[in-house]
Amino acid sequence: MGRGLIIAAPQSRAGKTTITLALVAALRRRGVKVSAAKAGPDYIDPAFHAAVSESAAVNLDSWAMPTALLDSLAKNAADSADIFVIEGVMGLFDGAAASAGQRGATADLAAHFDLPVVLVLDVAHQAQSAAAIARGFALHDPAVKIAGVILNRTASERHRSLVADAIGGVGLPIFGVLPRDAALSLPERHLGLVQAAEHADLAALIERLATTAERSLDLDAIVAAATPLTIHTPRHGQAGFLPPPGQRVALAQDRAFSFVYPHVVEAWRSAGGEILPFSPLADEAPPEHADSCWLPGGYPELHASALAAASNFAKGVRRFAQTRPVHGECGGYMVLGQSMEDSDGRTHAMTGLLGHTSSFAKRKLHLGYRAARLLADGALGPQGALVRGHEFHYASLIAAGDDAPFAELSDSEGRVLGKSGSRRGRVSGTFFHAIASGEA
Repeated sequence: MGRGLIIAAPQSRAGKTTITLALVAALRRRGVKVSAAKAGPDYIDPAFHAAVSESAAVNLDSWAMPTALLDSLAKNAADSADIFVIEGVMGLFDGAAASAGQRGATADLAAHFDLPVVLVLDVAHQAQSAAAIARGFALHDPAVKIAGVILNRTASERHRSLVADAIGGVGLPIFGVLPRDAALSLPERHLGLVQAAEHADLAALIERLATTAERSLDLDAIVAAATPLTIHTPRHGQAGFLPPPGQRVALAQDRAFSFVYPHVVEAWRSAGGEILPFSPLADEAPPEHADSCWLPGGYPELHASALAAASNFAKGVRRFAQTRPVHGECGGYMVLGQSMEDSDGRTHAMTGLLGHTSSFAKRKLHLGYRAARLLADGALGPQGALVRGHEFHYASLIAAGDDAPFAELSDSEGRVLGKSGSRRGRVSGTFFHAIASGEA
């Protein structure tokens, strides 16, 4: 069994992603084989993980995934590398208001896999108070072991000394100190970081991060802190994996359609499915020999005019839908509608396969876990099946249309949210992203 550790923080925007990438890049430079995962329902960070580690990255979600699926994904990732690094989500203990171990919190993964946590402390606006935070996190949950801390965004040598001396009194080792450095920051947009594929010079960034980690982190101590994973379900089968929507899946893949979970696609392949990528932005139609078409989420609102002009794509997907299923998630759902309003209020015609109209002009955050009970047979499974997923978008429907609803939704606490999504003939769509199937 491979060894692993978790990079977490007391809150979001503490520098977890940058430090995770720096650590992985430095270890790769040493010749260490590293695999990485992201806690929670995130699409963008795993793409950076994969680029830096030069291996597949996965998501691990204790709310959406049953134990067997969690264990299967983590074991496969850990067994394929010398070190398995999991990047946390939000604050270490932050998650849904659900049962312990099923909150979607990073702490759930630390306790479940019995992995040590390296706590990233953003000390930009504090000094000795950082020690109180470190002490509190170390004592908060006996099942979550804090192995040490990394101090991020120190302002000066005196600032570093004040924080380090105070942390020393807590008894936690300091695994590294990183100064404030705008050159190490990653560009952001709505929904998170700018995607790895869009980064102007990702190779140079990776080299810069590796050099920073070599200079600022105690790599030997961090590696020594890693421990073997505890796996609870040695035989996993296909529990929780989403079935492929067809034998040959036409999968939209470009800068407008990139939000697809790696474990979902790998599950399709493992079940015998063949993935046939195509690019709507390049005005490509779904391959004719595909059995189904899947339009994932992404940033179609940033490319609305190009998509509206992609006549070959629109004609092709309409023709495809006459005989085979087409499903859209979030951004893909928006493109299946009548039209899309961009952030400037301009309206762009979409494929018209469903009756709704979406808008990004007045941004409103829709965020949270979703349990979806399917109302008809479709791409995600048979009528009545439960699918667990996540909703995260700023777009809204300004006209719902008169299509039949796709699923009955409830939130992470079991509150019924009502019917959502659309289906018409062989076409379906929804704003929520599917993560796993079954009663998690």
